[in-house]
Amino acid sequence: MSKYVCVSQGVGGIVELAPGYLPAVYDIVRRAGGVCIADEVQSGFARTGTHFWGFQSHGVIPDIVTMAKGIGNGIPLGAVVTTPEIASILSRRSYFNTFGGNPMCTAAGHAVLRVIHEEKLQENAFLVGSHLKRRLTQLKDKHELIGDVRGRGLMLGVEFVTDRDLKTPAKAETLHLMDQMKEMGVLVGKGGFYGNVFRITPPLCFTMLDADFLVDVMDHAMSKM
Repeated sequence: MSKYVCVSQGVGGIVELAPGYLPAVYDIVRRAGGVCIADEVQSGFARTGTHFWGFQSHGVIPDIVTMAKGIGNGIPLGAVVTTPEIASILSRRSYFNTFGGNPMCTAAGHAVLRVIHEEKLQENAFLVGSHLKRRLTQLKDKHELIGDVRGRGLMLGVEFVTDRDLKTPAKAETLHLMDQMKEMGVLVGKGGFYGNVFRITPPLCFTMLDADFLVDVMDHAMSKM
């Protein structure tokens, strides 16, 4: 039986892994003869601010890295990066992909990488994301409904609870807050096992003014509740 580990905590509610967790898991999997896969569809391409890839902040090197969405900036594009040893398996198998190697999408992906580098969007993700997280944390001190603020860069999560001690998920309140914010011009997604976490993952060109507007709208909507 093949063994692997693939960690993706974006849709799961922007759950940050504990320090030392990933190196320990990688070691266990590899000793068992498995491979380690990093799903960077959401956390990759400079989104976390401190690193270009999410796994870099944990000091590990995956055997396979999957990536999509951010690489194309709206253009349908995905990619897989792996080791020569693993990639060589495809030479012994029959593989076919209708849209694989699409030159137009590939050109778009190359342009996106160039813009991220030239416009220093990783630095922007760090600066704006740090400001946004700081303001959201201040909002937590004001509203009991916010149970936790977590994440890094422009990949943040705000968890809503009806009881901070019991961490009771505020599912209905989260949906109501989403609708109220939408009416005021802010679209935000939700995630987490109970659907009570705001997944704040805006474009990398998000500005300080955008961040302040988001928090001000959230504050106003929660005050009305």
